[in-house]
Amino acid sequence: MLDYFALGILIFVGITLFYGVIAIHDIPYEIAKHRNHPQQDAIHVAGWISLFTLQVIWPLLWIWATLYREDRGWGFGDGESPENHVMALERKIDELTDRLSALEDARPGKEEAE
Repeated sequence: MLDYFALGILIFVGITLFYGVIAIHDIPYEIAKHRNHPQQDAIHVAGWISLFTLQVIWPLLWIWATLYREDRGWGFGDGESPENHVMALERKIDELTDRLSALEDARPGKEEAE
């Protein structure tokens, strides 16, 4: 009777460890999915590959998944949103257009060319 009980516990522990390892390997993918990472499918595939490499690349996947955030991208910018950059560029274009118009109006010999 105790042999069967011990065998049952052994099988239960084996199945629990198996599913535990699978659940742990999927953590970087869940982080990437939560952050809307643009390469979340690649992270998921690499997570499955890490099962065959005995989780050697798993810490790198964790870092890869946490580098990206939707609100600031990869974190290498100046902290402003892309819309602010577009508005700043539009202002500069307007300023340059006004300066060019002023220079054309002040150009000597403008009446002779027309």
